[in-house]
Amino acid sequence: MEQRDDWHLTEAIGHELGRGDPFAAAIRGTRMAMVITDPRQTDNPIVFANQAFQTLTGYSRDEIIGRNCRFLQGPETEKATTAAIRTSIEAGVDIQVDILNYRKDGSTFWNALFLSPVRGEDGAIQFFFASQLDVTDRVDSKRKVEDEVQIRTAALESALAAKTLLLHEVDHRVKNNLTMIGSLLRLQARSLEDPALSRTLDSMLERVDALATVHRRLYQSDDISRFDVGALAETLVADVIASTGRTNIAIASDIEPIEVPSSHASAVGLIINELLTNAVKHAYADGRGGVLSLSAKARDGRASIIIEDDGPGMPTSPVVKKGLGLTLIQRLSRQVSGKTDWSPLSSGTRVTVEFPIGSAVE
Repeated sequence: MEQRDDWHLTEAIGHELGRGDPFAAAIRGTRMAMVITDPRQTDNPIVFANQAFQTLTGYSRDEIIGRNCRFLQGPETEKATTAAIRTSIEAGVDIQVDILNYRKDGSTFWNALFLSPVRGEDGAIQFFFASQLDVTDRVDSKRKVEDEVQIRTAALESALAAKTLLLHEVDHRVKNNLTMIGSLLRLQARSLEDPALSRTLDSMLERVDALATVHRRLYQSDDISRFDVGALAETLVADVIASTGRTNIAIASDIEPIEVPSSHASAVGLIINELLTNAVKHAYADGRGGVLSLSAKARDGRASIIIEDDGPGMPTSPVVKKGLGLTLIQRLSRQVSGKTDWSPLSSGTRVTVEFPIGSAVE
């Protein structure tokens, strides 16, 4: 098939100024590759290709005219892109895509293709006009940047994995060391004859055990930056009751996950442990049974942990009787920018611990 005369083709698509038409001259002489196809013919063949298109693809005019543009596609041309082009042609709408094309010598180039229908006065599509621009350098640069980003991302992920492994190992070793310290203290406690010293040592053992529990959960966690205080509270209340050997203290829990910064873990863990052991000692003294309730919620960026007992109440409130336990609670509460309040119930005591979930440790 012969290419239509340049000026005659431009006449056919609405420009009637003949060979002197500047539009026709522009298409012939522009450095941008351009083709025109005729959808009224079988397989929508190319009916015009300017010199820039021939130079870009390496094909001569005789090798181009009469062929569908898909002859520039090759094995690595993305199917999704060709499908999008086909869909736009069927719908008669514009499309602009980057597509990998092949020259006559087999070399590839990234083609910034713009395809648009040309309609006659009756609105029917007479031709498709397509311009092509070699954007290989741009696409290659973009891909190099993407590859570099992937390499750096992989390096960061590897570094994070190594950091996570290291922190888990540290937490595991801290937990083991605390467990060993607890064992040594228990051996020492057995040799003490002074009941007061023995009680003091038992209190310290409970705190060491609580810290060991915190670090056990830390090294078991997948996220080294966050810590589930709700799950810790549930573990601690079970451990505290189990350590007493008591079977007449029931646990009623209403626990939600509360994710807080890992830096809060030890402080919050010690606060909860202190309050739980205090409740067991005072509310359920002399073998008295009952129900110890534990609630953990997160609302509006704040964590709320509530411990309630159904004991005799607060005749000797920890707020009135200041000791090491209360001092610890007050200082640790401030450390997590929170507060701990005691309030009497009709039967028993309620303690509420509140602190912001995302705040930094002071």
